[in-house]
Amino acid sequence: MDLSNLSPAEGSRFSDNFRRGRGHGSGNGKTAGKGHKGQKARSGAPRPGFEGGQMPLYRRLPKRGFTDRNSKKITAINVDVLNRFEDGAEVTPKVLLQSGAVSKLNDGVKILGNGELTKKLTVKVNAVSASAKEKIEAAGGTVEVI
Repeated sequence: MDLSNLSPAEGSRFSDNFRRGRGHGSGNGKTAGKGHKGQKARSGAPRPGFEGGQMPLYRRLPKRGFTDRNSKKITAINVDVLNRFEDGAEVTPKVLLQSGAVSKLNDGVKILGNGELTKKLTVKVNAVSASAKEKIEAAGGTVEVI
């Protein structure tokens, strides 16, 4: 740490309530940071995105599709990922997150049937494919949809 590394605390400078146009002694008098003349120096300057009457970009671009507000973002993992757990372990979405099998828990976890499972596990997840369920039960484990 030395003087060249010092910086002000986050948010301590450049607040929005700075009083502009209060004389040249204030450092922000006369034109109050708006420069000289022009549309942007005057009151009633156009809103952001206004292109001087030209059709704005957000209206020129095509609009496609929609977002279903009832859809869920499910994280999918394959059966072979479950081999990282010890024999007889209980596998839940929280345990999968802690072990690093999934990087983020969205709306749930689904087990897919790609790969082989060699361990007997108790799996409690939000969804499971038919082939994954077969493989887990063939290894002696159980599947519960939560």
